Amino acid sequence: MMSTCTGVDFKPISLDGQDEYLKRFAECPQKVSDYSFTNIWGWAEHYGLEWFFGESHVWLRQTRPEVVYWAPVGPWKNVPWDQCPTLPNCGPFTRVPEELALLWQDCFGDRLELTEARQHWDYVYSVPELTVLSGNRFHKKKNLLNQFKKKYDYHYHSMTRDCVEDVLDMQMDWFNWRDAESRAVLSAENTAIQRVLQNWDDLRGVFGGVIEVDGSKAAYTVGEHLCDKTLVIHFEKGITHYKGIYQAVNQMFLEGEAEVYEFVNREQDLGDPGLRKAKESYHPVKYQKKFEVAIAS
Repeated sequence: MMSTCTGVDFKPISLDGQDEYLKRFAECPQKVSDYSFTNIWGWAEHYGLEWFFGESHVWLRQTRPEVVYWAPVGPWKNVPWDQCPTLPNCGPFTRVPEELALLWQDCFGDRLELTEARQHWDYVYSVPELTVLSGNRFHKKKNLLNQFKKKYDYHYHSMTRDCVEDVLDMQMDWFNWRDAESRAVLSAENTAIQRVLQNWDDLRGVFGGVIEVDGSKAAYTVGEHLCDKTLVIHFEKGITHYKGIYQAVNQMFLEGEAEVYEFVNREQDLGDPGLRKAKESYHPVKYQKKFEVAIAS
């Protein structure tokens, strides 16, 4: 089995490579949440993410808790993968989008081992469905949304530079409010959120929404342009003593910021049963499948 990329000079993810990265990402036929720039920037510290800019692709690897490679970012079709000078020296691969995994399978045949990574599948929803919330399928969501609107003196607005500091304060309050065990689990996410919010003005395509109740920040959402028809939601937090707050921020953000999109990608469940149940309850219209890949030499 492959183990390391020999002779390749990987470097930490940096903001100054963002524009070139986005050019390569635009050439990917299938765009999943993991490879958006905001995602790799936010989680770079936790996963020890590094990149290498080849002639046509960006090669990504994580170094924590162990070295594993992500899918190459760039054009996938009409590429002689079996002649690629970088690919044979890398591996194993994680979070490989289905379209690339199948291309590699055609190329490498029995040398390639695919393992379905269900915990990394992206949940994709209809923006109009989650904005309107009509029908029996969404009755409970719509009811909680309506209760929130009736009960609280709220105001929704787009996230702008002048409110990011307040959102950071709300995030820390939300994080510290959790019990000690939950804080330990959520520590990495908290760091990722801080990295994104603290560099808000420098990140391309990122946008968000905020709900205030009685003048205080009660919920926020951070999203990003993924492709022409799809946005991705990276983070969504609410103060849960406001009943219906999550249903409210979900619907209001899409209604206020996502009119031009057909789909919303709400990322993966990471194998957490509670998170999977919550994501399924919003009735995804499709999944973006991903695989673990190993290629025998």
